[in-house]
Amino acid sequence: MPAYTADQLHWKAVAHKVAEESVRPIAKKYDELQQYPWEVKDAMAKAGLMGVWIPKEYGGAGGGVGSLCVVIEELSRACGGVGVAYAVNALGSFPILLGGTEEQKKKWLPEIAAGRKLIAFGLSEKFAGSDAGSMRTQGKLDGEHYVINGEKKWCTNGGCADLFSVFCVTDPESKTRRISALLVEKGTPGFTIGKAEDKMGIRCVPVNELVFKDCRVSAKNLLGGKPGVGFKHAMQTLDHARPGVAAQAVGLAAGALELAQVYAQKRHQFGGPISSHQAVGFMLADMAMKVEAARLLVLEAGRLVDAAAPNVTKTAAMCKCYATDVAMEVTTNAVQIFGGYGFMKDYPIEKYMRDAKITQIYEGTNQVQRMVIARNLVKETTELDFLAKWIPTEVQKGGLDPVVEPAKA
Repeated sequence: MPAYTADQLHWKAVAHKVAEESVRPIAKKYDELQQYPWEVKDAMAKAGLMGVWIPKEYGGAGGGVGSLCVVIEELSRACGGVGVAYAVNALGSFPILLGGTEEQKKKWLPEIAAGRKLIAFGLSEKFAGSDAGSMRTQGKLDGEHYVINGEKKWCTNGGCADLFSVFCVTDPESKTRRISALLVEKGTPGFTIGKAEDKMGIRCVPVNELVFKDCRVSAKNLLGGKPGVGFKHAMQTLDHARPGVAAQAVGLAAGALELAQVYAQKRHQFGGPISSHQAVGFMLADMAMKVEAARLLVLEAGRLVDAAAPNVTKTAAMCKCYATDVAMEVTTNAVQIFGGYGFMKDYPIEKYMRDAKITQIYEGTNQVQRMVIARNLVKETTELDFLAKWIPTEVQKGGLDPVVEPAKA
């Protein structure tokens, strides 16, 4: 078992209880209805989970990203949709924590920590997904207000949130300071919740378009009180939030593995449980190894974020990419172990597979995560210059490796 802190062990136990008593019994129901499970949110708030990551001075528990990840894993073990419905409040609140003014933190964070307010994160657009910097939604300063026009796409929690961290272009002429973030409350004139997406997985949490048409927002709601730093805040937010997506993936993988273990023991073929056959036993062994490796990487990423370690970007990308790939592999193999029953909605395992797929896509596709990791590795090579003496001179000068260079006639 990983070396959890005392705080993490406490929240792990609390979240496990909520997951088994309040989440697992309703997972199938709300997946089919595609409705937000408000009674689960109330149970999480009552248990003190809604502010685990928020500092104590703003009404939270002060558990940081590490404890947040532990809670997300336990909830996702029972239902990946509930896991993200919970985690997205951290995603939406991180911009306030990282870049908000003291007044903004005191106004909003206690409400979020108590579960009285839900928050969402408005970054992606139809033409600005992985390339967030190319967003088109604009926020023009008009006296003491910003006037927002444009649309946001794939806003998780969009249909039930009370507050939105919305990123928009406030200086179209600038190359480095063109984007700012504004806190927009539900019900603000000119702001409407658009299309609700019909999703393959995580169906209990609404994903919506956000539509802004001459929406006037007080300049006091400008995140941090100054324009032009929105893109920086968005990237910092994703560094903090990606371990949470990875934790959701670990929870899905762990939950699917547990179901597969039980099924493989109970299902008999050829005179014994299918777990006794090497083909299935080795599948379970590989699944278990990868789940544990992903969990450890997630906990390390959370630890580094909480320690304000330099360059957490690479580790956050690594844990998100690895854990979500593991989730897709493990849940797919779990369906395989269930055989024909795994393909049927009568059994819970197919839902794990559907819920797992999105984790490879949102908050940065895994292709983008690999790009992030590779770029950071390139930056780190300056620390490894002492190894250059082992690289042939011809290679360093741009020639062919002598090993593969064709012999001269």
